[in-house]
Amino acid sequence: MATPEFVLKLREKIGHDLLWMMGITAYVRDAEGRVLLGQRSDTGKWALVCGIVEPGEEPADTAVREIKEETGIDAVVTDMVAVKSDDRVITYINGDRTMYMDHLFLCGIDPEGNAEPFVGDDESLKVGWFDPDDLPEPITPSTVERIGYVRKYLRNKAEGDSHALFACNGELH
Repeated sequence: MATPEFVLKLREKIGHDLLWMMGITAYVRDAEGRVLLGQRSDTGKWALVCGIVEPGEEPADTAVREIKEETGIDAVVTDMVAVKSDDRVITYINGDRTMYMDHLFLCGIDPEGNAEPFVGDDESLKVGWFDPDDLPEPITPSTVERIGYVRKYLRNKAEGDSHALFACNGELH
């Protein structure tokens, strides 16, 4: 997995100390309601597209960029689903420690772009469309959690409440 240059420069100064990062997760769905997943090369588990927001980059732009880089899909952000702090400290194999503020976006396919997924970089072993009720295994726990957030958001939206979910005292509202 490629570490962004700005993170490498920070790590030169702070070593492996805990680093607070802005992240995105993209729930991309096609016209049939299938969700786009990638099998991660680092864990072998299936996951939603995710990535790190670069300095000065808008989180929605990060989502579109990461989707294109990882899967070849041209996507558009349609909804902000949730903003939530991940309370887990992730320790990478090299000892770097991070925590993330995740921006979860609902995305569709750009009607003027590519809709056929392919492995676009070394972060994935495979990519593909899946029925949200029949997901591949093994799957990351964070993906299961975030798919649940999308389902809750879509239920709320169908009932006339299209506000993004947010966490307060650890609970999503």
